[in-house]
Amino acid sequence: MRYHHQKPDIYRSMYGETYICNHPVYNKCTLFRIGDNGLAVIQQRFNAETKSTWWGEVDAWLTDILYLHPGFRKYFDNRCGTCKDGLYPTVTVRQIMWALKMKPIQRQRWETCFDRREI
Repeated sequence: MRYHHQKPDIYRSMYGETYICNHPVYNKCTLFRIGDNGLAVIQQRFNAETKSTWWGEVDAWLTDILYLHPGFRKYFDNRCGTCKDGLYPTVTVRQIMWALKMKPIQRQRWETCFDRREI
């Protein structure tokens, strides 16, 4: 039995787009947009050489899995918003996976989390 979401061998990324902005936490994210509303989703990355982390866009194999989930639209409607100063409301990939009751991707030791709902 799998306890974590695992990358499939074959995948397609049709939903979500890479969005570049100047948010204080990240420079790139995956943006899900429906009409004028959008929701930015970020995932933490790690550079083993410099031992540094940064937030960026979600893995391409996860975008369709998130978007096509039956509970995505309800979650999107609760958390989305319009673009203000080039920024959309933001969530982490773990926040959205837990909210949709999906098995999360495996947590790494170097990962951090946000204490608040708003990023």
